[in-house]
Amino acid sequence: MELPSLFRLDGRTAFISAARGHLGTAMTRALAQAGAHVIVNGRDDAKLAAFADGLRGEGFSIERAAFDIADTAAVRAFFGNLKRLDILVNNAVSMQVKSFAALEPADFAVTYESAVTASFETVRAALPALKAAAGGGEASIVNIASMYGQVAPDGRLYAAREGQSPFHYGPAKAALLQLTRHLAAELGPHGIRVNTLVPGAFPARIDPELASRLAGRTMLGRLGRPAEIAGPLLFLASPASGYMTGAALNIDGGWTAW
Repeated sequence: MELPSLFRLDGRTAFISAARGHLGTAMTRALAQAGAHVIVNGRDDAKLAAFADGLRGEGFSIERAAFDIADTAAVRAFFGNLKRLDILVNNAVSMQVKSFAALEPADFAVTYESAVTASFETVRAALPALKAAAGGGEASIVNIASMYGQVAPDGRLYAAREGQSPFHYGPAKAALLQLTRHLAAELGPHGIRVNTLVPGAFPARIDPELASRLAGRTMLGRLGRPAEIAGPLLFLASPASGYMTGAALNIDGGWTAW
């Protein structure tokens, strides 16, 4: 079924970090299917090239940009040469899952840098290109947070607490939610909107028993499917949400609404 014109992204350029990830793939495909030219980002150039080639083979307009989004020099070099950018999706985060007892300060630093500092630096580097798009009507930044930036994980659902969302992940995502509000206030006068998507449980691989317990924690009684992030992303990226900025849109099956 053809997307309503309000959600179409024809003629627009989008950039997405961590494009090959579990939800990154679904978001990349959504942007491309809506008509955008999508610049896919990741650290592994060979894998990124195969990913981009596969999508181009399906008829989508795809470009690859292989660099570490936490490398400020690389970010500035890339976006400094970009003339126009309509949509920026900050999706990347680096994290090593560790227990409460095993976490080190460096673990927090890496996760915060990749999720928060990198998002800030990417926005700042891309600002001239975003302003060029805003001058023509629309420019949208979408930061990808997590419900664990809003609520704590329920350790009772896990066979071992080491399996729950770790202590350095949720706080970094909470900071990204607040960064979104600050950026929205800063960039609103330039016609650039900044919002956050807040996914709940969208596991890629999970033990069936744990999956059942997590699903039971939602109002809908099931876990999220990757394709279900497409609609909310397109809403925030497109003119359909033209009067929204500084907002957080939860996609969690009602988990955080109990």
